[in-house]
Amino acid sequence: MDPVKRRQASAARLHAVQALFQMEAAGVAADHVLREFETYRFGEVLDGLELAEGDVDLFRRIVLEAVNHQARIDQMTDRALVVRWRIERLDATLRALFRAAGAELVALDTPPKVIISQYLDVAEAFYPDLHSPDDPDAPPLRNREKAFVNAVLDHMAREARPEAFARSRARN
Repeated sequence: MDPVKRRQASAARLHAVQALFQMEAAGVAADHVLREFETYRFGEVLDGLELAEGDVDLFRRIVLEAVNHQARIDQMTDRALVVRWRIERLDATLRALFRAAGAELVALDTPPKVIISQYLDVAEAFYPDLHSPDDPDAPPLRNREKAFVNAVLDHMAREARPEAFARSRARN
């Protein structure tokens, strides 16, 4: 994939997570959020910087498939979480991220390793380096969050697309 298309796909994924978050937070329907993002957010200028133009088709597909398959995706996410944790206990940004990634895993043909890598990048955008307020010398919290996101996405990918991982095991 050429660099421009890669940037557009990455921007579409970031926008999809934002849109899914907004849908949950504001209680608005997909069509409303899709219109808003396509009209105002793609190519938006923030603090003097123009945001990357996203792949509108990929953005729409992720959001709509996340809505269409939300129950299945949430169940996959629940199975990937620790027994006492449920998806409802996650913050809304992580729920949106797992739903967007889950949509690609269950409904699109993106390779699972690409999905995991791309959504780890999205997670980093939402969780910048933060240090524990109780211990300024502690490692950044982001490392733990990134490891958590990676583990959940890996579990979801292995459940949704076991064949993609069976091939790599057979080569080893």
